[in-house]
Amino acid sequence: PDKPLDSSFSDILQMHFYETCPYLKFAHFTANQAILEAFEGKKRVHVIDFSMKQGMQWPALMQALALRPGGPPSFRLTGIGPPSTDNTDHLHEVGWKLAQLAETIHVEFEYRGFVANSLADLDASMLELRDGESVAVNSVFELHSLLARPGGIERVLSAVKDMKPDIVTIVEQEANHNGPVFLDRFTESLHYYSTLFDSLEGCGVSPVNTQD
Repeated sequence: PDKPLDSSFSDILQMHFYETCPYLKFAHFTANQAILEAFEGKKRVHVIDFSMKQGMQWPALMQALALRPGGPPSFRLTGIGPPSTDNTDHLHEVGWKLAQLAETIHVEFEYRGFVANSLADLDASMLELRDGESVAVNSVFELHSLLARPGGIERVLSAVKDMKPDIVTIVEQEANHNGPVFLDRFTESLHYYSTLFDSLEGCGVSPVNTQD
């Protein structure tokens, strides 16, 4: 069988996609603005991220918190992600990079990486919630993956309710490509990604064609 991509190479590809494609950056920006408003005036804040990946959403939020009038709050981040395919502690590496940034911008920072095979397996008691902290739950392009799992979304929403967050930010594509029937998934995916790539080409994101 084919070997999975080296994690560092995969990270580079995903970072390049992030810098090239505007959609994910816009999603992060919009979610961060809502979280900042919910955290206004709070001294202890806790973000629970269902879609940690490379942690690309959080440097901008941390920098905004650092510039907050009256000083930054104590910032706690719980990053949830799937098990690594190459036996590396990917979530720990992301947390280490964010901790370095936090030290540079003088934000009190605490991080925990939480490995989960599925968000449907989560329970609020696993996340070590603390009295007196303002909680935000963030999910970017994750919930749609539960559509084919019976009761998956209901279990996640029940867990979120138990977390009693001040705000929940959810970003999902307007698509229906996680149904139980393969042909339906294929057709919906074809339409969705064709539209996505057409829009990127229209924005001039596609590689420049040097041929006449």
